[in-house]
Amino acid sequence: MNAPSESKWTRFFPPAGWLAAYRREWLPSDAVAGVTLAAYAIPVSLAYAALAGLQPQIGVYGYMLGGIGYALLGTSRQLAVGPTSAISLMIAATVGTLAGGDAVKYAQIASLAAFGVAMLCFIAWLFKLSVLVRLVSDSILVGFKAGAGLTIIMSQLPSLFGVAGGGHNFFDRAFKLVGQLGHLDLLVLAIGAVALLLLLLGERLWPGKPVGITVVALAIVVATLSGLPGLGVPVTGKIPEGLPALGMPTFGLLEFDELFPLAAGCVLLAYIEGVSAARSFAVKHGYPLDVRQEFLGLGAANLAAAFGHGYPVAGGLSQSAVNDSAGARTPLALLICSVTLGLCLLFFTGLLTNLPKAVLAAIVFAAVYKLVDIRALVRMWQVSRIDFYAASIALIAVLFLGILQGVLLASIASIFLLLARASRPNVAFLGRLPGSGRYSDSARHADVEPLAGIIAFRPEASLLYINAETILDAVLTALRSSPGIHLVACDLSASPTIDLAGARMLHDLYDELAARRVGLCIVGAHAQLRDLLRAEGLSEKTDSSQWLRSLDSVLGESTGGPAQRTA
Repeated sequence: MNAPSESKWTRFFPPAGWLAAYRREWLPSDAVAGVTLAAYAIPVSLAYAALAGLQPQIGVYGYMLGGIGYALLGTSRQLAVGPTSAISLMIAATVGTLAGGDAVKYAQIASLAAFGVAMLCFIAWLFKLSVLVRLVSDSILVGFKAGAGLTIIMSQLPSLFGVAGGGHNFFDRAFKLVGQLGHLDLLVLAIGAVALLLLLLGERLWPGKPVGITVVALAIVVATLSGLPGLGVPVTGKIPEGLPALGMPTFGLLEFDELFPLAAGCVLLAYIEGVSAARSFAVKHGYPLDVRQEFLGLGAANLAAAFGHGYPVAGGLSQSAVNDSAGARTPLALLICSVTLGLCLLFFTGLLTNLPKAVLAAIVFAAVYKLVDIRALVRMWQVSRIDFYAASIALIAVLFLGILQGVLLASIASIFLLLARASRPNVAFLGRLPGSGRYSDSARHADVEPLAGIIAFRPEASLLYINAETILDAVLTALRSSPGIHLVACDLSASPTIDLAGARMLHDLYDELAARRVGLCIVGAHAQLRDLLRAEGLSEKTDSSQWLRSLDSVLGESTGGPAQRTA
């Protein structure tokens, strides 16, 4: 009697499951992973907060509070949650306009966005909307990530070159950057270039290790001893000590139509990236992942960030890989990471005062350059042009419109491309394989035997309103180019479902064939198809006893004339 309720409780509150099964020998691994993740998170969160246009400590708040929220309701044991590059740039591009230059309002709107993300996640969990997010194809994501990576890199180049920068999209930023190269600061460029080189070398030589914190420590020591702030090198400055003050987000700053697009874009990015990363680790370690529950984990993370005056957070592959490679066994590693970050906020923020901003730009650059996956784009061009076009739409949309508008347009484009694919299914015109009762697509097998006086076709998709006309046109085109046809056989064995438009198409096909004194038979229909065909009156026009039979058995009987009822 208690098992079902316990199972339901465990699904809703995952710590009830993994804490009950926790082993003492896992604690050292989780502790090491938590501290290692904190060492990775400090430089990355500082850099992403700067990218978002917020004070550096707010990025640390996101890692600290987001990790606690996700550990309570998330189902992945290795996923690490915190600020991400794409969401940070989305905040910078959107909130600045909404805040109207008011720095306090800017931070408040960023926290309100995190609260909006949390609410949308809870709504998505309640209505089981994870299926909608799957409509965004992998091809769209490749293009979106490439566009986001290029946009983020372009946004960081001014800090690496020591110029002011500016602009609203990739091309605008590039144009202004070129115009400012005459004011290039060689010292700032040298600092950023050395930091970037060390980060890339460290990534290659010690993959999965928190190289970033070492580069940050080295940069602070060099900047302090060399007096770089006095030479005009931009630095982080004093970071306030102490833990974030918890409180309600400031409501009423935005209208719903202003907040919703930003929150929805963040949810889309956060859920897709987080679930993709979480799935990879779940498969690697052999445990189930509840994709619906991930909405609650993501919502709890963002709710915690919102109450701690942070901005939207998400699970990411890079930080999760650090957590996993350091030995994380359970979400306890996230809690240990949060405690470590809290101690750093209390006692060690003063050490970050002289951190050059060029180093933070280099950290962002090193974190996002892999988003531009040229190999994947080239392979799409070679293998599937429609996937390449989908990726290109997303890439161009992000470059021209920015992260938020780009991801929303890419999502819409993904749905339209899905419909476009469904509207043009393959219609296989069949021939008999020599010496057998099997049939195959004549366009793909040159050795099949043609069927004398018969057109046999197999729609390799469900018969739906979106493709019914395409299928009908293909069959009538084949009929017009094939004289002497007395029978058309429709094999529905590859069509799992049919709707009213699909049934109407078969009616129209029957009428066209009857006008030409050509018969129609339907074979291989599954149960749902037979029910709807019968309800729509197709049994009055075709022999319903043939619907369940194989194509070969029906064609063997059709040599004497058309297999249809007289209209």
